Amino acid sequence: MHIYEVLRRPIISEKNTMLAEQNKYTFEVARGANKPQIKQAVEKVFSVEVATVNIINIPGKRRMVRRHQVISPPTKKAVVTLKPGSKVEFFEGV
Repeated sequence: MHIYEVLRRPIISEKNTMLAEQNKYTFEVARGANKPQIKQAVEKVFSVEVATVNIINIPGKRRMVRRHQVISPPTKKAVVTLKPGSKVEFFEGV
């Protein structure tokens, strides 16, 4: 998997904004990505040093659409903790 295919998008919410104060940033990542790939991708794309990576698998949700049950696709989130002194400028001012 190519490095730029690992990170899908940053997740910006109220909870994740509060985590950013603790040097933790949340990204949606590819389903097949593992912790070393995510660490390498974040370090290369944002030029920062990563301390830890935590992964959360989110199962698809069932919902009704016109009397048919539909399952949304499962996703994967990664909470990346940076070493002190590192900062992702992408999240600033959001």
